Amino acid sequence: MHWKMKAMIQNAVCILPSSASYGAYYWIQRHFGGLRRFHPVSRLVSGIDTWKRICAQGISPTGKVFFEVGTGRVPLAPLAFWLLGAEKTITIDLNPYLKQELLVDSLRYMSQNQEQIRELFGDLLDANRLAQLSAFSSDSHFDLTRFLDLCRIEYIAPGDATATGLPENSIDVHTSYTVFEHIPLEVLQKILEEGNRIVKDQGLFIHRIDYSDHFSHSDRSISAINFLQYSDKKWDRYAGNRYMYMNRLRHDDFLQLYQSVGHRMLEVQPDIRPSLRELLKQGTLSLDDRFRCKSEEVLATTAAWITSQKGSVPADFVP
Repeated sequence: MHWKMKAMIQNAVCILPSSASYGAYYWIQRHFGGLRRFHPVSRLVSGIDTWKRICAQGISPTGKVFFEVGTGRVPLAPLAFWLLGAEKTITIDLNPYLKQELLVDSLRYMSQNQEQIRELFGDLLDANRLAQLSAFSSDSHFDLTRFLDLCRIEYIAPGDATATGLPENSIDVHTSYTVFEHIPLEVLQKILEEGNRIVKDQGLFIHRIDYSDHFSHSDRSISAINFLQYSDKKWDRYAGNRYMYMNRLRHDDFLQLYQSVGHRMLEVQPDIRPSLRELLKQGTLSLDDRFRCKSEEVLATTAAWITSQKGSVPADFVP
C-alpha cells in the first residue's frame, strides 16, 4: 500500500472515539496489515538479544526485575525474559493494545514448534519454565490473568512511564524495543528521569530504537529516510496520529538526550546503511532544514542499540 494512502486511513480511524478507534484499527491490521500472519519469533528474539546484551556487560540477568516501556499487542519480550530466568517484568503501555487472541496464537505457535523455540533460546533457556508454559498452553481454556501470573508479568495499561509509582531503586533493567521513536522528546526525557529514580545504581538501560521512516516498512517505493524531506508541520499532517507518530529524532539527538539525563554509555551499536549514504550523496532527496545540518553518517543511521547506566558522563563523551 502506498504510504500516503496508509496515512490517510490512519488519520481517518483516529477521528473515531478512542473505544471505537482501537478496535477499528486492529481489525484493519488483522485483515489487511502486518498482523495477518502474526507469529512470535521476532519479538522473542528481541528479548533474547536484550538478555545477551546484559550478559555482555558482565552482569547475570537471572533473577533480575525488568521494566519494559511499550508492551504492544503481545508481551513477548517479558515472556522471553521469564523463559530465560528473570524474576519479574513490569510492562507498561500508554494505550491498552494487548490482544488476547494474538497471545493465544503465539503460545500455540510456540507449543507446536518447540524444537525451534529451544534452538532460538539455546543454552540460555530455562527448560523447566518452558515445560510449565507448554502445560499451561495445553489447557483448552485460556485465562490471561493466569498466564501473567505464571510468567511473572505485571501489565499496566493505560500507564505512564514518566510517573510509574514504583519504589526507588526497585528495577534492575529498564528496556524497550522500537518504542522510543514514537514518543516526543520532552516525554522521553521524563521517562529516562523516572528510570533514574526506579533503576538501581548498578542497573542497566537497554533500548533498541528504530530511526527509519516506518511507512517504508510496507511501501518499498520509498527509502528509510523518506520522511526527512518534510517539515514538522507537514509531516504532522501525515503521521501526527496515535498509530504512526514518529519523533524523527536522529542518532545524535538520542545520544544528547541520554547525556542530558546523566547517563554513561556502555555500548552504542548503530546500524548504518551504505545505500542511504549513496542516496544522500546523489542529492536527490531534498532534506528539510531540521536535518540538513546533520552528517551523512547520522542521517544514514536507521536504528541503534543503546546500553547505558545512570551516573556521571565521561568528560571525553562526544554525541
